[in-house]
Amino acid sequence: MNIAPGKNAASTIPFDQARVDRLMEEAGIDVLLATSKHNTQYLLGGYKFIFFAAMDAIGHSRYLPIVVYEKGGPDHAAYIGNRMEGGEHQNNPFWTPTLHAACWGTLDAANLAVEHLRKIGKTGARIGIEPGFLPSDAYTLIRKALPDAKLIDATDMLERMRAIKTDAELEKLRVASELITDSMLATIAWAREGTTKTDIIEQLRREETNRGVHFEYCLLTLGASHNRAASPQAWKQGEVLSIDSGGNYHGYIGDLCRMGILGEPDAELEDLLAEVETVQQAAFSKVKPGTLGGDMISHAEGVLKKSKVAAYTDFFAHGMGLITHEAPFLMTNHPVTYEGTYAAKPLEKNMVLSVETTMLHPTRGFIKLEDTVAVTEAGYVMFGDRGRGWNRGGVL
Repeated sequence: MNIAPGKNAASTIPFDQARVDRLMEEAGIDVLLATSKHNTQYLLGGYKFIFFAAMDAIGHSRYLPIVVYEKGGPDHAAYIGNRMEGGEHQNNPFWTPTLHAACWGTLDAANLAVEHLRKIGKTGARIGIEPGFLPSDAYTLIRKALPDAKLIDATDMLERMRAIKTDAELEKLRVASELITDSMLATIAWAREGTTKTDIIEQLRREETNRGVHFEYCLLTLGASHNRAASPQAWKQGEVLSIDSGGNYHGYIGDLCRMGILGEPDAELEDLLAEVETVQQAAFSKVKPGTLGGDMISHAEGVLKKSKVAAYTDFFAHGMGLITHEAPFLMTNHPVTYEGTYAAKPLEKNMVLSVETTMLHPTRGFIKLEDTVAVTEAGYVMFGDRGRGWNRGGVL
């Protein structure tokens, strides 16, 4: 399917065009070739093709969606997708004036992108690409077909584009967090003495799926162990449980951690979780527009340093949205490998953060809280703000 340009895209463009144009100008980019599923989803206003939601591979190649966007020229925008996406367009038309629903692999998609760039007169332009999400065969084809073009890494520009969430995005992140919290609390209540880690993870998968969340992962510990992988280990009376899960709601990530106990927590466990909560609250206290990201981090780390559990406890915070680690990037290589480029920048309204404090206690086990907060005009709001104490297992 090839729909030629004609309709006025300016009235239907689903993102802040002025902001995206400004970011492109600052990055020295004339036209974008977005090829990651998360950035094409963003630029298409939330659309993601369900057929390739879980796996990209097909035949001898893979699915390669491409959004072509020219700075200041939404009427020249195009979406290049799989042949089956013509049906998606019939039901819910894409905003881009040009649609090529014609591809089965990387090379035909790259060829159509080159063809479109020729049509809009951008063969010698500064073209923003995503190196981490552009297969080598497609890159080689584009490089050879457009020898006069300058290919620029647009990764940082696209991350900055997604850093400030819209109200619709915030709502999806809120719902994702609420549903995952509900699922984790229901799973803890369901599990009982003798229930294995593998069984608990499968139960959580069912709980999230039944609530409309696409299950992505569960990291689980029982007892004194710090091992979070699935296993036949069974929950025993008096042991702690740490359940950390990520799920996807309409493309947006919920990622939280809650604690369970089989029986009643003793005084030591109450005290240990309180230490974790103190660090979390220290971080929350600095979340507001204008605070430097690094100042929030250093304040929480300073509180942790004074704690009696500091020797085996870690603090971490990161941005989240369409993917689990995105702008604002607040810490360098801790633990994910990227630069903390937002540490010296102020937090802004509608940024979303995951804040986590993790204790690897030598005898009591893995004790952690992970929370999702959105920066508001007055400070912050938490998503899924329930079950942050000791939740009892085996009560259902």
